[in-house]
Amino acid sequence: MLIVHGLLCSRALWKLNLEALGTVCTPVTVELYGHGRSPSPTDSALYTPDNYIAEFEAIRQAIGVPQWFLCGHSLGAGLSVRYAWKYPQNTLAHIFTNSSSAFGTPLEETRPPEALIKHYETGGLDLIEQIPVHPKYGKWIPEIVKKELEEDSALLNPGGIARTIGYTHPIVSLQHHLQEITPPALLICGTREKRFTPLRNNLVREMPGIEVVDLEGGHAINAECHEEFNLAVVEFLGRY
Repeated sequence: MLIVHGLLCSRALWKLNLEALGTVCTPVTVELYGHGRSPSPTDSALYTPDNYIAEFEAIRQAIGVPQWFLCGHSLGAGLSVRYAWKYPQNTLAHIFTNSSSAFGTPLEETRPPEALIKHYETGGLDLIEQIPVHPKYGKWIPEIVKKELEEDSALLNPGGIARTIGYTHPIVSLQHHLQEITPPALLICGTREKRFTPLRNNLVREMPGIEVVDLEGGHAINAECHEEFNLAVVEFLGRY
């Protein structure tokens, strides 16, 4: 199962999930460009959603499996669900969590991408820490996960983050393609994130065959309610 984190996170986000998931699949964690141990290329074209799913497909071929599962969190869900849309024949089933970027109306960045890159490269990690989704602001993330996420935040590359904000985020939305996403899907929804509720309800209406598990948690539901998350995913994957 390919597992993809969201903006400003790292593979540490899945710390409390991997052991349980390993009972039903082989987890394959990736880190986005500019995050964790991944490179931060200066070619902005590499940050586009279509390039990411091409990279995911290259990983599948390198591993040598004909089909696999997918799991995405936040911005990572925009990428994993896009893969399921573009490569349904290779997708057994997919799981994702709350993602406004994947399922909401695209938000246009007011600054030109190159100005955004200069802004963050000049401001460095101090400026990155001011972004509201930085792990340091996570209210309900278990300390064992939050500590590793904060440690990995020192690896964030300002230029890579700026290119993610400028070239990945604005065009990652699948809002107008929901009816075309056909592989079996499970949304595990953190109900405390009220702004996601309308998008959750729209997914139920528009995405064929989607299942939803609602849990009392926030944006990082896989960590905040890890036991319930793990049970839901293991049960879902067990059918395949």
